Parts: sequence; C-alpha cells; structure tokens
Amino acid sequence: MTAPVPGKHLLRRGFASIRRMVALHPRSFAVAVVGAAVFALATVAGSWALGRVVDRVIVPRFSEGGVDGGTVAATLALVLGIGVVKAAGIVVRRVFATITQASVQATLRSQLVERYQAVPYRFHRRRPAGELLSHAGNDADAATEILGPLPYATGVVVIIMASALWMVVTDPFLSLVGAAVFPTLVVLNLRYQRRVDQPAERAQREIGHTSAVAHESFDGALVVKALGAEAIEGARFGRAADELRDAKIRVAEIRAGFEAVLDALPALGIVAVLVVGAWRVDAGAISTGTVVAFVSLFTVLVFPLRLIGYLLGELPSAMVGLARIDAVLAEPADPRHAITVSAAAAAAGAAGGARVEIDRLWCAHEAGRPALAGVTATIEAGRTVAVVGATGSGKSTLLLCIAGLLDPDAGEIRLDGRRLATLGVDELRREVATAFQEAFLFGDTVAENILLGVADDALVPSARLAGADTFTEMLPRGYATVVGERGATLSGGQRQRIALARALARRPRLLLLDDATSAVDPTTEARILAALAGELGATTTVVVANRPSTMALADEVLFLDAGHLVAHGTHQGLQATNPAYARLVRAYELDRADRTARPAGSSPP
Repeated sequence: MTAPVPGKHLLRRGFASIRRMVALHPRSFAVAVVGAAVFALATVAGSWALGRVVDRVIVPRFSEGGVDGGTVAATLALVLGIGVVKAAGIVVRRVFATITQASVQATLRSQLVERYQAVPYRFHRRRPAGELLSHAGNDADAATEILGPLPYATGVVVIIMASALWMVVTDPFLSLVGAAVFPTLVVLNLRYQRRVDQPAERAQREIGHTSAVAHESFDGALVVKALGAEAIEGARFGRAADELRDAKIRVAEIRAGFEAVLDALPALGIVAVLVVGAWRVDAGAISTGTVVAFVSLFTVLVFPLRLIGYLLGELPSAMVGLARIDAVLAEPADPRHAITVSAAAAAAGAAGGARVEIDRLWCAHEAGRPALAGVTATIEAGRTVAVVGATGSGKSTLLLCIAGLLDPDAGEIRLDGRRLATLGVDELRREVATAFQEAFLFGDTVAENILLGVADDALVPSARLAGADTFTEMLPRGYATVVGERGATLSGGQRQRIALARALARRPRLLLLDDATSAVDPTTEARILAALAGELGATTTVVVANRPSTMALADEVLFLDAGHLVAHGTHQGLQATNPAYARLVRAYELDRADRTARPAGSSPP
C-alpha cells in the first residue's frame, strides 16, 4: 500500500503534519523550543561579544601596547557567561527534543497496533505482514525523523530574526549582504524539496516492499530450504534491494547538488562582508570588531542554515511516512468493537450450546468468484456438524463467517436468533472459539499460549481435553516451556493440540474446528473428538472434516461443492443418497489406505 504525496502546497501540508505530531506531546516539545531559543539568542550574543573583545582587548593591545586588567576580566566573564547559557540551551533542547521524538514514535506505533487489532480480518488478508511491519517501523521512523532537529530549526529562525535586527541596527550596508543571502537560501530550499518529493516517496515505498519480501522469505524458510529455492528467493530479494538502492541514490544525488550550493552561499556572503566591511572601516563608519562580529555570525549560521535545508529535505519523507500511517488509521474498525454489553448481561449469558442459523450467505474473496453462494442451513444447539467438501469448496470461508472473522457480502448468520453483526467483539469471542488447521503459536510458554488471558484454572483441563497434556508434561519445564517462534520446537500435531486447548479454555458455546486435528493421526483424532463429545456435550461443534472417521462421529454433515450447499444430512444417509458425497468419502478412504500401506519415507507413485 502506498500513499503518494502530491507536489502542490507541500510546505503547508508539511507544517500541518508536523503540528499534528507535535500536538501528541506538546509539553516536551515546548521545553525543547525554549532551550533552542536560549541557544539562538546566546549564539547571536556570542558574535556580538566577540566584536567587543576585538574592539576593547585585541585592537587596543596592538594600537596602545596594553589593556587594563579589569577590561580583560570583564570581557572574559562576558564570553564565559554567554558560553554557559548557550551550553544549557543545547542540553535542554537535545534532551527534550529526543523525548518528543521518541514519545511521538511510541504513540504512532501504539495507534497502528490498536488499528491492526480493530480492523476486520479482510484487511489482513489484503496486506502482507512485512508491509504492516514497515508501517510500524520504517514509516513511524520516517514520519518522526524531522521532530528531532525541529526545535533546533525554530532556534535557527530566532537566530535569523535576532541577527537581522542586530545587523540593521549596527550597519545597514552590511545587513544588505544578509538580506541577499538569506532569501536565496530559502528559494533554493523550496526548489530542492519540490524536486526531492517524488524520489523520496518512491524510496519509502521501496522500503516497505523490501521489508515485505524479506519477511516472507524468512517466514517461509522451511519451504525455501525444502525446495532448494534459496537462489530464487535471493534473486527476488536482490531485485527489491536494487530498486531500493536506486531510489535512495536518486534522493542522494539531488541532495548532494543542493548541499554544494548551500555550502557555497554563506562562504560568498563572508567574502562580501569582508569587502563591504573593509570599505566601511576605512570610511570610519564601523569598527573592526563589528566586521569580525558580522563574519563570525555568518560563519556560525552556516550549519543552522544547512539544518533548514536538511529539514526541508526530510519533509517529503516525513509526509510520506505519516501519509502511509494515516492510510492505515483511516481504515474503518470492525463495527463490533463499538458494541458493548453490560456486566450484568455478560454474567447472565445463555447456557448450553448455541443455535446457528445461516441464511442465504454469499461471500467472495475476489470480485466475481464467490466462495459461498447462497448457503442456507440451521445447526441446532448441542449438535456436532461436519463440513465436508473438496478443496476450494468454501469450508474454511464458511467457518470464518460463522466465527464473525469474515463479513459476508450478502445474507446473514444468527446465533440464538441474534444477528451475528449485532454482537460485540467481547461477547462474540466469549460465545465462539475457533481452532484453525494452521496452528499459530506465540514465542512464549505453553501455558501462555493456551490461556491467552483466560484464568489459570482452565489450563490443565483444556490441555487434557485436547490431548496436549501427554506431551506437555514431558517437556523440560512442562507448561512453563517456551515453544519458540511460531512453536518451532514442537511438531505439527503438538502445535494443533495446543491451539485446540486454547480454544477449549474459553469454554465456548460454539466451537469451530477448521481441520484443527489434521496433523494428528486418526486414532489420536478420534480420541480427542470423543473426549470433546463426552465433556462438551452441550457445546455446538462445527468441524471441517477430511477424514471419514471424523464425518462418522458427527451428528450431521453439510456437504459443500463450489460454494454451494448441495446436501445436508447424516453421514450414512448422504453416503446412501448422494453419489458425489459417496465418491468423495471413498477417495478419502483410498488415500488413507494408501498412506497407511506405504512404507515410511517413501513417495507415492
């Protein structure tokens, strides 16, 4: 996802963006600006003091052969005092500017993560994880990079204003040099930021793309190594890195030319000050110390003026980063997050299983290709229902819709007569729990992966029901064992049983199992499902089934074909009356028999 920034009115929009970020933590920024203002005034005062030293100490020393000790002490105290004030201003500015930048970064990242959690599931299906990480990482950094030196830039404005006032009061002729140099620098800065706008946006976009490719490659390391695709993935990442390199080089080329001119202008200004100043000294209009003060001021202003150029150069990147963050924050949250249930109503929740009504349900992941086409069915409370169909028939999509994770395009689902869309997130997650085929585990302990916010007393019973207690008790630290990122230290079947225990820990009234026991052997699966039926008899269970044994355990079967519900009945009844269902069951049985008879480690013919 990109958020291009148009070229017109860039400064106005840039300052509006800065105001928005500063408004998140205004107090620390205000303190940093005060420190910058103190530093700025001390800088101008330092140049003035240098002129006084020249006129009262250095020139008299050479012209008169000596200087009064009191005068030397007074000028020394003046210079030291200004230096101490200037140093204090620097410390205050730097500390509080850093606090402001870090605080705004933290706030933006928190807002992003909260939005990631609040948006509907479709949002995450459309965007790779690497892109979302780039928003919370690179984009937040780019957006706030300008805040660190920003207080210094306000100090530069104070320096320029104070310098201009002092120059005009001291000598109008020499002030004309500053009047020529400063506007020229401003014009150059404006031209630069217009030229660097689009290249900076491209560079920020390529950072997100490169992050997405890297994350995908690392996340799929097992597949890459298993298929020997290291070279292919390396080449894919290399192309993304090359695009990022080219984009950054283009920005650097533009900046390099601009900075060369920016360095030259103050130097030319100093030359002009010396020429005009010598003429004014000869005319007796000003002193030598005044010329030295002017030259010192121009020398001191070189870096601050470069800082303004740096800020204007960073402004496009900051705006792009903030625009990309805003695009995420503008995503509408799941309306269910706004629905609240009173504590009394929550405590008085219905007991037993939930009754599910599916009414003319349509859902498409891509336009023109419905995954579900007018599905209508009723699942009575306490029943165990198997959802059966060939690959791509819409089984997982149906469970996602029943779970409230995927909003249908048409039709509706009712839970105990209440429309699913009217249930708040908290209530829905209390009523419905889902375990998926791809069991995702956090890099935490077994206990934390199962509980995930549920009371501790649910840990052991849930693990026992899911068949996870047998292997967990043999782990080095039992339930306190850290399973590694995505549960990498466990087998697929072990991960699935922990994920199933996580769903059971919530004691839901509706349990959805999306082929959640596919990685365990049929005997273990039958034992788990029998335990569920025995201890969760009142719970309504909907399970995606790819094994005849699972279908046989169900009270009834929903048979899907290409998104359509083509049959609804018992396993035995459908086998006898529906040829397509019978063929699918035979195919599953033959596949199981083939895998059972095949020697370990061999491949199918």
